[in-house]
Formats: sequence, C-alpha cells, structure tokens
Amino acid sequence: MVASSHRINLGPLVGAIDQGTSSTRFLVFNSKTAELLSHHQVEIKQKFPKEGWVEEDPKEILQSVYECIDRTCEKLTQLNIDVSNIKAVGVTNQRETTVVWDKMTGEPLYNAIVWLDLRTQSTVENLIDKTPGRDKNHLRNKTGLPLSTYFSAVKLRWLLDNVEPVQQAVACHRAMFGTIDSWLIWCLTGGKSDGIHCTDVTNASRTMLFNIHTMAWDEELCKYFGVPMHILPKVRSSSEIYGLLKISSCWKAGALSGVPISGCLGDQSAALVGQMCFQDGSVKNTYGTGCFLLRNTGTRPVMSNNGLLTTVAYKMGRDKPTYYALEGSVAIAGAVVRWLQDNMGIISSSKELETLAGSVGTSYGCYFVPAFSGLYAPYWEPSARGIICGLTQFTNKRHLSFAALEAVCFQTREILDAMNQDSGIPLTQLQVDGGMTTNKLLMQLQADILCISVVKPSMPETTALGAAMAAGAAEGVKVWSLEPEDLSAVTSERFDPQIKLEESEFRYARWKQAVKRSMNWETTQNEDTESRGKSLFSSIPLGFYIIGSMLMLVGAKYLAGRL
Repeated sequence: MVASSHRINLGPLVGAIDQGTSSTRFLVFNSKTAELLSHHQVEIKQKFPKEGWVEEDPKEILQSVYECIDRTCEKLTQLNIDVSNIKAVGVTNQRETTVVWDKMTGEPLYNAIVWLDLRTQSTVENLIDKTPGRDKNHLRNKTGLPLSTYFSAVKLRWLLDNVEPVQQAVACHRAMFGTIDSWLIWCLTGGKSDGIHCTDVTNASRTMLFNIHTMAWDEELCKYFGVPMHILPKVRSSSEIYGLLKISSCWKAGALSGVPISGCLGDQSAALVGQMCFQDGSVKNTYGTGCFLLRNTGTRPVMSNNGLLTTVAYKMGRDKPTYYALEGSVAIAGAVVRWLQDNMGIISSSKELETLAGSVGTSYGCYFVPAFSGLYAPYWEPSARGIICGLTQFTNKRHLSFAALEAVCFQTREILDAMNQDSGIPLTQLQVDGGMTTNKLLMQLQADILCISVVKPSMPETTALGAAMAAGAAEGVKVWSLEPEDLSAVTSERFDPQIKLEESEFRYARWKQAVKRSMNWETTQNEDTESRGKSLFSSIPLGFYIIGSMLMLVGAKYLAGRL
C-alpha cells in the first residue's frame, strides 16, 4: 500500500456504476475535467430457459458490482490515486428489467426478467383485445408508451401470476419490486438492514405504472395491470442523495462506505446527459445491446405520431424541472454480434466482424432483419421474427457480417426518419456513443445510410459519465457543475457520407422490403392452433378413426388382390 503522503490528489472524484444487459462496470471520473481515471468490467451471464425468455441472476449482478468497485479501487491505488477522494457514486442501468425480492431475507424471489424477454406476448395480446378498438396505444396519454412486452408492468404481472414465492411475499407485504437500479441501491445502502427502496423518474417512466404528467405512480394504471402499490419503490429525482454506501470491510471497496449514492438514471437518459444534450432538440444515439435514439424535447412531453416513445429524460434535483425526450428503441444492435459469435460460431470476436465485413465492403444483396424479440420502434410488432433474405450461392460469412452491420444502421435510419417527421426539423448530424461505436466501419456505414455526418466523442463512456455528472451535481455533494460554461469541451471523430444518395436510398428500400417479410411470423394464436392440432391427433376418438380407416384401406387392397 502506497503511503498517503505520496498519493496523487486530483481533487474530487465521482464513481459510476454502469449495470448493462451484457456487463457491469465501475468507472471513476475527475469531476473538474470529466477525465476517466480507471474502470473495471465484468460480463453478465444471460439465461434462456425457454424460447423467447431472457433472464439474469440478480445476485450475480450485485456480486459483479462489488467486484467492479473492488478492482477499480485497487487500480486507483496502484496509480497512486487516493480513493478517499471519491465523493459520490451514481448508478445507471439497463431499463425495464424487472426484479422482485423479499425485504426480510434480502433474497430475489425469481431471476430478473430482462427487457428483451418475450414471455408476456400473450398477456399483451389479451390486454390489447380488451381495449377499445384493440388500440395498443390505449395508455399512451398517461405513460407515453404502447402496450408491449418491452416494459416492466407486464413482466411484473407475469411474476404475480406464475411465481408462488412472489405471490406469498406480496400477500405477507414482504415483496419489493424494482428495476435494476432499485435492487442495487437497496442492496448497497444496507439491504434488509434499512436499505433504501427507491428509483428515479427516468426508470419509473419505463414501467407503464408511472404517470409522466403527474410524475407519480398512477393508481388507475396499477389497477389496470393488477399491481399492488405497496411493492413499488419511492420515486426520486435523478440527482439527489438517496442513501450512503454500506460495503463490508472485507472488500477493498469498503473504503467507500459512507459515500453517498446521489445520481440515478436509466442508461439511455444517462447517455443523453453524458453527451451534454441539455438543449431542446439535441439528439444522441447509443449503440449497445440495443440501439436507442433520444431527442430532448424540453420541459413538455411530446407525443409521437410515428411510433416513437415519450419518456422522461432527466430531473436534475428535487426542485428542478422535469425534461422529456422522444425515443426510438431498437431491440437488437450489439446483440446481433453476440448471436453471430455465440449461436452461429461465424465470428470469434466483435473485431473479427469488422474485419470480415470490411474485406468485402458489401452484403452482395443480402439483407438481415434481426427481429429476435419482434420489432420495436417504429413498428411495435411482436409477431416479427428474424430473417435473412437475398441469399445466393455466392453469399458467404463476409457478406452476412456486412449485412449484420448494415442492419444496425438501417434500424437507426427508420427511427431517425420517424423522429424527423415528429419534429419537422431534419437532423443535420448525429451524436453517437456506446460500445459498438469503436467499429469504424459501422460508423461510416451509418453516415452513408443516414446521408448525414456521424460524430463520435473520443471518450465513449458517455452513459457512465452521465450518471457521474448527476451524482456529482446533487445537492449536498456539489462537486460537478452542470452550468453550460463549466462543462468540459468534448473532442470527437467525424464520419461523413461517402456514397451517393441514390445508392443509399436503393439499399434502404430493399431493407424495408425485408422488414415486411419478417412480420406476422409468430403469434400466440398460431401456437394455440399448433397445440390444438397436436391434441387432436392424440385424442382417443380420432385415434380410433385413423386406425379404423387404415384397416379399411388394408382390407380393400387385400380384397382387390383376391379378385
């Protein structure tokens, strides 16, 4: 251990827990310069117990947070940076992913149901069937959201209907519900020993239980989904002190005990903040497991006419105004890389995908629609499934790799077109961030397909940066100024379009054809028909009928042979 007198004092530091769909990270920033000083990352295992089901272990997620904080503190010490200068910690998280746990034991009552999960499709279809005119936008005026498997309320409804320990805990008033931020904050502030059960406005707005106008849980919405309000977390702003870290001294991170958790934002809102998109009309696109385009619409919620979501962007303090955003959500972006690697064995790393695609520079007419979880914005079509079309004998894994990257760009084009129609002001350049932006071929393809410039910050960790900014700016912490004149200048890399407009439009039109072919592929009605077909063939009367018919046919052939 380095003596404290030799440690570097960089002034106030702020940490950020970035808990995503595929990994957890802890990052530490200099609050005066926004410089990233150190970080650590741990992969998260996803479970697929049935087709369309996606789960994660809440305890593994929590353990990964402890490990990331521990290792980052260790790295800071090796750099002679005093970890006692960390004055606050922020949390940013995969949104919509749903957890229910027992507040007496601290144990999760089921795996976390991940936002991509499709098990609630029949629940959603039943709810739509009961609404006037089968309108999936029935609740949009209150929530800003369509009825979809994507959001937390239907996942929670499934848990209440199908998991006995959840039912018992709710009946005994022992159950707590939350998205990943709630689970982590509760555990990190003491858990069953007086942990703080809360969430922020951005995460609450993704549940379909939250009224984005009154900024509170809505009794009518809770009744609609059959959710008891006593299991819901308290809703707080995105920037205030929620509680103090309580970490066992057996961890190196125990040195952070007593540090306030004072920032909380859903990952896409955090990226909006990290990209400094504080002005009405500013836009960012994040390329992670999915792809998420957000446009700041100021202090009034704007309802989309083109399949986009209306969501809470941020609320930077208890007494600060709420800002809203229009959002285009794409389910599968970086997840297609993982599918090509883990499921198909076509690549061994994301870098190999860029190399393979770059070696041909074309999909050779091959189009890939990765609708593994249906289609999100602007279609909201759960019946869609992934397809690859335009294959020939000449097509190989290089062309398929290129088509996979193009698919991410085409999906972004669709939601950007919808956003331009809603706003009436076409975007002239796109600010981007997220893990996939390290792929320069993807960024160039995006510029070519959008026909506008794409701008990538040199420091790509904007999601974690946004959480750190919210934490550092909180009342009672105040080590990070969000005043425009105090925000650090961001250096960036620019990608300009390099193909003709006609070629871009031709490729996009072909993509749209492929999307049409992916729709209406899977419905619960189809599953019911298939199961009915199976039950018919297993029924006793039909069995007698088939056997009798076969005997008559054999007998007829026998008699014909005798005559």
